Amino acid sequence: MQPRNMSMSGVVDLAAVKAAGEAKQKAEQARAEAARGGGQGAAPGRLVYDVDEAGFERDVLQRSAEVPVVIDFWAEWCEPCKQLSPLLERLAADYAGRFVLAKIDVDSNQMLFQQFGVQGIPAVFAVIAGQALPLFQGAAPEAQIRQVLDQLIQAAEQRFGIVGAPVEPGESDETDAGEAQAQAGPAEPAGPYDTALAAAHQALDSGDLGGAIQAYQNVLADDPANPEAKLGLAQAELLRRVQELDPQAVRKAAADNPGDVAAQLDAADLDLVGGHVEDAFGRLVETVKRTAGEDRDRARVRLLELFEVIGGDDPRVAAARSSLARVLF
Repeated sequence: MQPRNMSMSGVVDLAAVKAAGEAKQKAEQARAEAARGGGQGAAPGRLVYDVDEAGFERDVLQRSAEVPVVIDFWAEWCEPCKQLSPLLERLAADYAGRFVLAKIDVDSNQMLFQQFGVQGIPAVFAVIAGQALPLFQGAAPEAQIRQVLDQLIQAAEQRFGIVGAPVEPGESDETDAGEAQAQAGPAEPAGPYDTALAAAHQALDSGDLGGAIQAYQNVLADDPANPEAKLGLAQAELLRRVQELDPQAVRKAAADNPGDVAAQLDAADLDLVGGHVEDAFGRLVETVKRTAGEDRDRARVRLLELFEVIGGDDPRVAAARSSLARVLF
């Protein structure tokens, strides 16, 4: 399994949802409109359904007042989409109504593609009470997607009082899932580290960051280039570093003391977890530029660690690598 571009932005965007009171009011209005609308649009019990521009307000915005709506932007020609979409459909069935999956074909719905600011596909967004949130872009390991979905569901309940409703998948959903599995082809044979990686993902999902870090390190001890373990380790270490930080104090220290390398490292971690990827990279590149010796090396190594979190295929990583090279050489 090759993880790609698993973004932390979903984590942070959910944590930073603003104007909860206003959103709750919009949610109540949407509920009333949905009730008046009767049986139009996507069937209430459907867990996976197609959405177009004409039905977007009804099938996504209004429905997001009752249940988190995850949006899968895809296209027929997109090979990674053929891996991700069946997985998302299966997860929608597994979560049984705690979220629904709206599929948008970008070739047929260019306006929605542009309005969401999608840079490439597959791309996954969510809408809660009418609030759009970017989750991640590209194919990614199932355990990491589950983590993002769990955070989405938690944010929907805690901030907006939206919990969805248990749904028994209908015959059509089961048929869709079967067709998706057939299109995906036979399952890949289990690799030598699948059990260890599954345990590491489970530890990460449960918040046992120390256990997750140790498990990923165990895999990397035998297979130093394992991409899934490298990604998981980078994410777990980042989450452990920011766990005890006081964001306000960290940002004040970084602003007041540009030469304080420790403060800049902590602020960069918070930037990344906050979804401000370019800010995190730019801060560390500037820190490398203004320092020397051990301090410069600390900043450089931290920047490389954050590259691992985002993924080498991300264009923001490529741009930051070029900036780092110009500073170093």
